Amino acid sequence: MSKPVRVRFAPSPTGPLHIGGVRTALFNYLFAKKHGGTFYLRIEDTDQNRYVEGAEEYIIEALNWCGIPFDEGVGKNEKFGPYRQSERKEIYVEYAQQLINNGWAYYAFDTAEALDELRKTEEAAGKTFIYNHANRGTLDNSLNISADEAAKRIAGGEDYVIRFKTPVDETLHLKDIIRGDIKFETNLLDDKVLFKSDGMPTYHLANIVDDHLMETSHVIRGEEWLPSMPLHVLLYRAFEWEAPEFAHLPLILKPVGNGKLSKRDGDKLGFPVFPLQWTNPDGTVSAGYREKGFLPEAVVNFLALLGWNPGTDQELFTLEELVLLFDLERVHKAGAKFDPEKNKWFNHQYFGRQDNALLARELSHILISKGINWPIEDVAEVVRLVKERATFASELWDLSDYFFVAPAEYDEKALKNWKPETNEILKELAVVLENTLDFSPAHTETVVKAWIEEKGIGMGKVMQPLRISLVGSLKGPHLFDIMALIGKEETVSRINKAADTL
Repeated sequence: MSKPVRVRFAPSPTGPLHIGGVRTALFNYLFAKKHGGTFYLRIEDTDQNRYVEGAEEYIIEALNWCGIPFDEGVGKNEKFGPYRQSERKEIYVEYAQQLINNGWAYYAFDTAEALDELRKTEEAAGKTFIYNHANRGTLDNSLNISADEAAKRIAGGEDYVIRFKTPVDETLHLKDIIRGDIKFETNLLDDKVLFKSDGMPTYHLANIVDDHLMETSHVIRGEEWLPSMPLHVLLYRAFEWEAPEFAHLPLILKPVGNGKLSKRDGDKLGFPVFPLQWTNPDGTVSAGYREKGFLPEAVVNFLALLGWNPGTDQELFTLEELVLLFDLERVHKAGAKFDPEKNKWFNHQYFGRQDNALLARELSHILISKGINWPIEDVAEVVRLVKERATFASELWDLSDYFFVAPAEYDEKALKNWKPETNEILKELAVVLENTLDFSPAHTETVVKAWIEEKGIGMGKVMQPLRISLVGSLKGPHLFDIMALIGKEETVSRINKAADTL
């Protein structure tokens, strides 16, 4: 690459970070690390009317939780700071004036009421009102009055905006890394507002100025920004700056049907669309992947495969593997459908790889709340036996409760093969186990199977009732592992209880 890779994630702090925004941040992070570059965070808070308290902190916490922290940003390695656009207002004033001076922009004094009236008139005629080359020569702007008159009106406190003067009769041939060659006709573009009289720039001006000053090499962002690409390229031309390379990522689609994934989809279908839980101003809570029990590795893995394909059948990737394999050339143009059930599958895979001791601490919290006190090493062994059946830590108790509490009732379906002689068989087995000194899984299995063979009883006539006695149903891991963990006394007690009550 001709210059060092510097990419940015530039969200607006207008609420919680959508999972689609996390995917954008992830792709920027992977691209930067793949090329030994820098991934920086810029907070685009020029729209102060939509600013939400706590949103900036949420964004940073979400990136850190996902394991994709920024290299530069607010409060961290501020090489090109400040990184909040609201703290860079004076910079934008200078560049807006530069565009006025070189003829690429103009002052517009049109009131909101006047523009609304023009829109209604055009709509009544079956047309769409666009403020551009076709009508800017007749509207209330500095193209139609002297510079002195414009200055006098501004000095008098009249509201104004600065609009970009889009070139006429030009076809722009632009290059997108993902989408290839794209053509735009300048006559179809409007003269976008770049700066407002309240001293704040719009997204378009601030974005271009900051990307240039912060030496951004590649702009990797969502497909929704594709219509802004011609204006941004023209702004680079107007400033006589070299434009970065552009890559517009495909949309993340609803699980059912077409359209962009939204918060309402999550609310309706019962899955999170935010990385972390968020409390809304009205007190309602929007679910987060972290609080739902998803592991950050799983979230990163399923997001990476939304719109990107490694070219193989492999589905599980560490972050290091993703960095090594990631290539913008393999990002799709078409939208990627969000699949909540597949996301659970990813979490299941990663959950099974979790350290037993770590999960044991989580399960121990539940046990303590229930008044159960087990040695942590025994809890870890329980976790080892059941975790492959779990997708979330919250499921560990339901999968393992019989280890800690004897069954109070028995599964009716499991009892269909319970015979009159079963009780007698269990009573006799209880005596055998009570007299077994070595209660390790391997030894008790040898003893029980030898006894079954000696008695000439079918294996199913013993093993199924034995499991029902210990567990209450036919679920659970290897039977002799269960016996070893609950111990001889508890094992014999449960067998006798089942024989006496069933």
